[in-house]
Amino acid sequence: MSGANPTGSAMGQPIPQGDFFVCDFFAAVPKHDLAAMEHPLFSLSTRPDRRILNYTHNDAEITITPSVKGRATIFDADILIFCISQLMAAINAGKKTARHLTLTAHDLLLATGRETSGDGYKRLRDAFERLAGTRITTNITTGAQETTSGFGLIESWEIVRRTRAGRMVSVSVTLSEWLYRAVLSKSVLTLSRDYFSLRKPLERRLYELARKHCGRQPVWRVSVETLLKKSGSTSPRRVFRAMLREIITRDPLPEYTLVEEPGDIIAVRPQTLVDLPERAPQLSPEALEEARRLAPGADIYALEADWRTMWATSGAPRLLSPDKAFLGWVKKRQG
Repeated sequence: MSGANPTGSAMGQPIPQGDFFVCDFFAAVPKHDLAAMEHPLFSLSTRPDRRILNYTHNDAEITITPSVKGRATIFDADILIFCISQLMAAINAGKKTARHLTLTAHDLLLATGRETSGDGYKRLRDAFERLAGTRITTNITTGAQETTSGFGLIESWEIVRRTRAGRMVSVSVTLSEWLYRAVLSKSVLTLSRDYFSLRKPLERRLYELARKHCGRQPVWRVSVETLLKKSGSTSPRRVFRAMLREIITRDPLPEYTLVEEPGDIIAVRPQTLVDLPERAPQLSPEALEEARRLAPGADIYALEADWRTMWATSGAPRLLSPDKAFLGWVKKRQG
């Protein structure tokens, strides 16, 4: 606990004593939760966004209500990514976790590519306030459990220890039950570390969508209209299309390349793909269904593509039972 005993929070609610998880995994692999990558929970605006967002896509319904500080931004989400990454590193190491976390502000700033100047700490505090103040009402399933509920992106936060100059050193954060459930069910995806070097909000959002929907598949095609909706951009379609074309020309996204195709379609492709032999193993529908049970919340087709790539790079051995080999790989990966 960094020598401190937290008794209050920035939201005026007491933070529970004990059962704190200390974020001390060096260079934890960046991970983000699937729901935040799928749906536009965060604002792309660089100015305070105080609009209430009502979003519906397929069966998902979301209402996002900002505080007077404005809606949490896609850069504020770096805090959640840091927390999720630390928790997943602990889970994979077989260590006990809790949704009440203690973290070192300097470690968070370094891990997410932020400045460690005085302004960097101030912006970090502002981000905590927006995350705690932004309220979400949704029926999105996390951890195979669908409920309609309202919550903040973080439940509470508190500066536990400061320097003599008043700069935050140690911070305690309580994640929402909704987000913590997603972590425990491993409903997360790994991000490129270069994600944090993307300085334009739309670039970050496009990478998230590419990582979620394309994964390691050869291509993901999406209409500009659907991409506009899923991105959360408030720009008119013609302006959004022009922004996409500018990004396509610069090609700044890590791991993925965007190409405009006829019919107002954007094709998203991984930058590196392993050429699979013609005799690539085929999986049965039953195996894919069992994989869904073993890896709840995971993108099963991205898992299949990752497994095929692993198989190809290991010498493309002949498999007596591709289904058993795939499911064994999924179990090991989840374990």
